[in-house]
Amino acid sequence: MPKRTKPYLLHASFRPDVELDFGEYPFNIPAVQELGNIDFHPNVTFFVGENGSGKSTVLEALALALGFGPEGGTKNVQFNTVDSVSPLHQVLRLARGVPIPADGYFLRAESFFNIASYVDELGYVKAYGGSLHDKSHGEAFMAVLTHKLKGNGIYLFDEPEAALSPSRQLVALRAINQLVEDSSQFIIATHSPILLSYPKAKIVLFDSTGVSEVAYEDTEHYAVTHDFLNNYPHRLAQ
Repeated sequence: MPKRTKPYLLHASFRPDVELDFGEYPFNIPAVQELGNIDFHPNVTFFVGENGSGKSTVLEALALALGFGPEGGTKNVQFNTVDSVSPLHQVLRLARGVPIPADGYFLRAESFFNIASYVDELGYVKAYGGSLHDKSHGEAFMAVLTHKLKGNGIYLFDEPEAALSPSRQLVALRAINQLVEDSSQFIIATHSPILLSYPKAKIVLFDSTGVSEVAYEDTEHYAVTHDFLNNYPHRLAQ
């Protein structure tokens, strides 16, 4: 398969024909209000920030606007077990690159069990290297990376580290890099300082002031982990 030129997703903004109520969820989240200030990196864009800062809300909206289902999976997977989707995707306008990705996947930790069950029910297990329910949670996540994703694609991951040990996160980094080299683009919401170390990436901080680009060493994830590893014998005593 010939390689395509990235990026597939350049930018997202609010549709000019829609009136928004910035006092209502999710438009009252500062980072959501500044969504238009994010230019996506052609390789990897990370979303970081505290719980409730809007990372997953924005990632979900991007995924739905791109045509993925709310539970995750490929674009062929369209079901919703819980009606908890925000209306954000309905008001987004996406600026896309000229090439059309040949592959795509939306992976979210909280609903991955439902996707595994769906794959089993429809008999799509071969594409994942076997039934995902026959694997541990971490092994199932890695099966997506190493078996299901084919490259030349756009991939959105919501907290993929939830199922992965530190050593598996390093393996995931290598798999992500291989897919990047194979003309793929990633958008990843994460709390993992290991995943954030990926060098070919943009890190976007979601906080009470909106969104801003930060260097890896300036993230709280790096600072807290670095401080803890250097001072852990004293932390419990404080």
